[in-house]
Amino acid sequence: MEKFAKELTGKLALVTGGTKGIGRAIADRLLEAGATVVVTARNHPGDENLKSYFIPTDLTIPSETDKVVREINKKFGTIDILVNNMGGSTSPSGGFAALTDEHWENDLQLNLQSSIRIDRAILPQMVEQKGGVIIHISSLSGILPLYESLGAYAVAKAALNNYSKSLSKEFTPRGIRVAAVSPGMVKTDTMGAYLQSLSDTSGRSVEEVTQDLMTSLGGVPMGRMALPEEIAELVGFLVSPRASYITGVNYIIDGGANPSF
Repeated sequence: MEKFAKELTGKLALVTGGTKGIGRAIADRLLEAGATVVVTARNHPGDENLKSYFIPTDLTIPSETDKVVREINKKFGTIDILVNNMGGSTSPSGGFAALTDEHWENDLQLNLQSSIRIDRAILPQMVEQKGGVIIHISSLSGILPLYESLGAYAVAKAALNNYSKSLSKEFTPRGIRVAAVSPGMVKTDTMGAYLQSLSDTSGRSVEEVTQDLMTSLGGVPMGRMALPEEIAELVGFLVSPRASYITGVNYIIDGGANPSF
C-alpha cells in the first residue's frame, strides 16, 4: 500500500460536514493521501487538531453555497473531489403522524437539496477541466427505512440515491465520476446522541435500544457498528485513480445488514 500513500497529491477536495464523525474521518483520510482538503460545517468544532481548511457555512441556505465555492476557488483553485457528507435529521420519532411540513422540508434541505446546490456550483468547473469525482454520503435508511424514527430522513436519502445515479448518467461521459456510499450504523457522537435519545424516551438502556435498532435492520452479521475510519477508507479508494472505472453505483457498507445483494 506504500505506493498509494500520496496518490491524491495535487488534488483539491471539499468535504461538507467534515468536522466530525464520518466527514472528519474522510477529510483526514484524504489528507493522508496527499490532497489539499477544505471542510465545511455550521460551526467550528473548536478542535485545534483540525488539519483541514475550515469554512463555516450552512449549506441549507442557498446563498451560502456560491460563497463557499468562490472562497475555495480564490484561495486554492478548482475543486477536483467533492464529498457531500452533510446530513442528519432533527425530526421527532413517532412515525408519519409526528412529522409536519417543516420536518419534511428540513430533512429534504439537509439531505438532498444542499447536495444538489453544491454540485450545481462545482460541476461547471469539473466539466471545464474534464475531470472530477463526486461522492454522496447516503445511508442504509435510504434502502431500509426506519419509519418510526427516521421516516423523512430515509425518504430524503432514497431521493439522494436516485439523484446520484441520474447525475452519473449525465456527467460520466464528460469525465466526472459520481457515486454514493450508504453506511449502516456508524459509531459517531451523533449516533451516540441518537441512541441516548431513544433510550430516554423508551426507558430502556442504550444497549437495548442499540440491539433493537440492529434487529430492525434485519440484524448486523458483523455484530457491531462501523467505525468512521472504515467508511473513510472506502471513500478514499473511490476518489482515487484506482477507482477510475467506478461510477453510478451506491456502495452499501453496513456489516452485512442489507438482506439483498
